[in-house]
Formats: sequence, structure tokens, C-alpha cells
Amino acid sequence: MPKFESYAQGTPCYAELITSDLAAAKAFYADLLGWTYDSPPEMETVYASARVQGDRVAGLMLPPDGSAVPQAHWRVYLDVDDVDAATAKAESAGGTVTTAPFDVMTLGRAATIVDPTGAEISLWQPRDIIGTERANEPGTPCWNELLTTDLDAAAAFYTAVLGVEWEQQDMGGEPYWLLKSEGRPVAGAMVPAQQMPAQWSVYLNVDDVDATVARAEELGGKQLMPAFDVPGVGRLGILVDPQGAMFALMADTAS
Repeated sequence: MPKFESYAQGTPCYAELITSDLAAAKAFYADLLGWTYDSPPEMETVYASARVQGDRVAGLMLPPDGSAVPQAHWRVYLDVDDVDAATAKAESAGGTVTTAPFDVMTLGRAATIVDPTGAEISLWQPRDIIGTERANEPGTPCWNELLTTDLDAAAAFYTAVLGVEWEQQDMGGEPYWLLKSEGRPVAGAMVPAQQMPAQWSVYLNVDDVDATVARAEELGGKQLMPAFDVPGVGRLGILVDPQGAMFALMADTAS
């Protein structure tokens, strides 16, 4: 289903790129994925809403208040019914609140926390907008993963805060866990293959991973590892954009 009108609690519902060079980031993803942009006139120099076929798919922004970004990165949002209640539960469950709940004009209410394993995650209580309106097709987000070395602690935290469930999968290698909301898989979690800080990652759907990787490199991005196939899932590529933000590409098996 490419179009979305709502999300269940605990489901990734939006992602924002935090970057030190908004103009360069917009040009990179526009060329790579065909994104177009809009933003309120008073915010056009600091924020851009990325769109595919006119539908919102992601956000790109400068650091708040001009503060420095030590590393460009993608920030994932999880849908919640009540941001204030979820934030309070997060603190009780061992998380750290880095941005207390606040209203984003009339669009929604948000907060940002760091889970007990060190991964940053934002919470979104929708009002005027739900977040990502189109997904799971070329040029749009299609999956999110929590990369952490402590899957047990992460699972316990998100279950306590959001009431989600977890299911362990046999992927023929390292453990892979599915996060399930209302019985449906909505995200994954795994121990990263390389040493890196705990983080949530963003997968973007494309028709051809290898061709998109090649184009990303022409545009100044870098490939972290050769593209590879995951049986029953698709072909994947892991990259960093020219400002250093990690993201992944996925082409469906049938593509």
C-alpha cells in the first residue's frame, strides 16, 4: 500500500535528515530519488519537505537554532497516541529525554528521546499531518531498523513505552528481531555488522540498487559495503550521503 492516512502506535511514521548543508542535501536526494520539495516561506532556508508525486515522504533540515551537527544523520519518528504519556514512560523505562514534548505549530506534537542502548528516536503525535504519506515504492521510505548491541534491553524498552511486540526471525546468521504493532511487522532490530553507535536506520526503495549506488557515488556519496541480496527480502545497499548521513537502499526481490 503506497498511500497512508494513519499509523498504529509504535510504527515508524516519518524520517528527517539533519544536515549541515541543506541545499547540497536537497540536490543529492533530488537527483538520486526524484524528490521535489516545498516548505513554508518562513522556513525555506532551514527546512524542506520532500515529496514524491506530491505526497510527503521525508524531511530535511538544518540543526535547530544553527547549532552544530557533529555528524549528519537520519532521525526516525514513531507514531504515538499521546506524546506526553509515552515520554513519561520512556523516562521510567530508562530512556533519556533530550527534547521534551512540544507542539509543532498545528501539525502535531513531538519529543525526542534516547533509548537505554543509546539510540535516538523521536515520537510523533499527529494532528494536521501524519508524517509520511507515501511509502513502499521507488523513491520513498520502505523500512526502518534499530541497530544496537543489546537487543534484549531495546525490546524491553519499546514494549514498556509503546506496548509493541517482538518476534525473533531466523535469517541464517545474526539474530534479527521484528517489531510488531497490532500484530503487523513494522520495523526490525539487529546487531550491526560493523562497530557503530546504536541508531535507527532508514531504508529507501529503488528500482535498481546497483544503478542507484553507482549514481550516489557519482554525486559524492560513498558505499559502506558492496550491495548484497537477502533471500525473500530483496537487494540492499548501505551508503553515506555527501554530508556523512548513513542510509540504506532496498529493491524488492521481484524488481
